[in-house]
Amino acid sequence: MFYNRLLQCFIIIEIKTTKLTHQNIGQLQMYVNYYDRIGKLPHENATIGILLCASKNDAAVRFTLLEGQKQIFASQYELYLPTEQQLLEELNKELGNFKEKETEAITE
Repeated sequence: MFYNRLLQCFIIIEIKTTKLTHQNIGQLQMYVNYYDRIGKLPHENATIGILLCASKNDAAVRFTLLEGQKQIFASQYELYLPTEQQLLEELNKELGNFKEKETEAITE
């Protein structure tokens, strides 16, 4: 569990070494609810929950969480870091997306 000063919210990160299950999501949801109801001050933003697992089950995520749920995120982690080239390609892709959005905002 962390606190992000810029976002002004708690961030709970759980790492599972197994395939994601609806029980894992439910447990993380309970932790998020606890911090939102007990630990969070009125001026702070909603708690964020991040669940990293060995294998992600999209169906379990879709049917366990409420539609429009923006506080819980589930993803599969990688055992190996990407190469330097892969990181540069991803960075350049994101910079291109950012520049496109910036250009669209200026022309509107």
